[in-house]
Amino acid sequence: MARFTGKVAIITGASTGLGPIMSRMLAEEGARVVMAARRVELVEEAAAKIGDSAIALRADVTKEDDVAAMVDAAMSRWGRVDIMMNNAAVPGADKYIWEQTLENWNATIAVDLTAAMLCSREVLRRSMLERKSGVILNFSSTAGWNGMPRKSHYSAAKAGLRTLTKVIAQEVGPYNIRCNCVVPGQIETALLKAWVERTAKELGLSYEERLAQTLKDMALKTISTPEDVANLALFLASDAARTITGQSINVDAGNVMVG
Repeated sequence: MARFTGKVAIITGASTGLGPIMSRMLAEEGARVVMAARRVELVEEAAAKIGDSAIALRADVTKEDDVAAMVDAAMSRWGRVDIMMNNAAVPGADKYIWEQTLENWNATIAVDLTAAMLCSREVLRRSMLERKSGVILNFSSTAGWNGMPRKSHYSAAKAGLRTLTKVIAQEVGPYNIRCNCVVPGQIETALLKAWVERTAKELGLSYEERLAQTLKDMALKTISTPEDVANLALFLASDAARTITGQSINVDAGNVMVG
């Protein structure tokens, strides 16, 4: 199946974790992909594995000039942008609200929320509005539903993405453009492993004990793989989801059940 033949996608946060996997899966189904991240060596390595249908570039998506250059790369090479995946994110430093610093707060909001606005704005201006076609995907977190202790900065940013998604969907719907939000829970990545290790040490638990704690509220008692999340993202980016917009959809093994 080649759902994305002739389509051009931009994926931010494409150096590690979910980003390279979504890029590869899109390319395998016919897409041409622009892979952007701050760690250029890693994103170049990931793009090289895909081949000629991928462009790797360094971009700090909190900076307007970098975002413009990222979209320029897609437009110069392929003349269009069909899919914008706002996947870039940082966890910030864990702090109780009484410890919170403005630097930690602002830096997290900038990457996890403001960057999605900047990237969406640029692809809309440069390609999607004129062509009256396109899909924007934001990537939130289940921490944005009920919040997460010591992550006020991250939780607020991820909650904001869901509302941003609704506003974008309403504004661009008349142009036949869709916007949805993928809401992962825990994903089997190096970032999750580091968090489990760190919090296990703080609580005086083994890694296995701490991991079991994180699974207890999940209906399926398992952790999503990056491919699980990518499967949802690619469905929402495809024409099979043509009447789905403004939605935030969880992929979290039944941890948070909304509705």
